[in-house]
Amino acid sequence: MHTTPTTPEVRVPRLVGLMAMDAREAAKSRGLSLIAPDRPDFSLVVVDYVVRQYPQPGTPVPRDSTVAIWFDFGEGEGGGGVREPRIPRPPSGGRPRALDEPGDPYPLVSSA
Repeated sequence: MHTTPTTPEVRVPRLVGLMAMDAREAAKSRGLSLIAPDRPDFSLVVVDYVVRQYPQPGTPVPRDSTVAIWFDFGEGEGGGGVREPRIPRPPSGGRPRALDEPGDPYPLVSSA
């Protein structure tokens, strides 16, 4: 049986990047509870990853405090995915290339 220490304050663990079940265990081991404002079904969430938390990791808080965690980025806060870098950019300027008219690339040559 695991018992929590009896000190009056604990430091908030880093929960960002952990799966929901691991975040619950990390908080419980320090005597903290979790809430997830963006997940009303938080008790059922298992494999989603924590993307934000409040208070920040390392903040001293009283034992039995509640830490808020989020599984989705808020409006305009990222989550757009990885984008391919566009550097170096192609050279600018130059004349547009004229393309041949569509048709048979190998016309028949008759020897009449």
